Amino acid sequence: MSVVATVAEVTLALRDVDDPEYPISIVDMGLVRGVEVRGSTARVKITYTSMGCPCTELITADIRTRLLELEGVDQVEIVESFDEWNREHMTRRGISKLRSLGVG
Repeated sequence: MSVVATVAEVTLALRDVDDPEYPISIVDMGLVRGVEVRGSTARVKITYTSMGCPCTELITADIRTRLLELEGVDQVEIVESFDEWNREHMTRRGISKLRSLGVG
């Protein structure tokens, strides 16, 4: 029987992917807007801090690399969403880390 990754496992793995501009995970930054797992495919819906974010390719590459390390994930689909982002989408942990960096 093959192993299937769970949404919780995928979400936890995404905590290892940092925003390239700040050492804060994309989950804590509030960029991840949804996670689904269908068979061996992990699907991540993501937004960015701005429409012209220069780091989109880096972020998506880091997501793919990290999720393909998970047992049970053979494919990664990334759906870019241009949902509005602001600090209210950040976790408490993300805001705390941002403040520790002297931002906010």
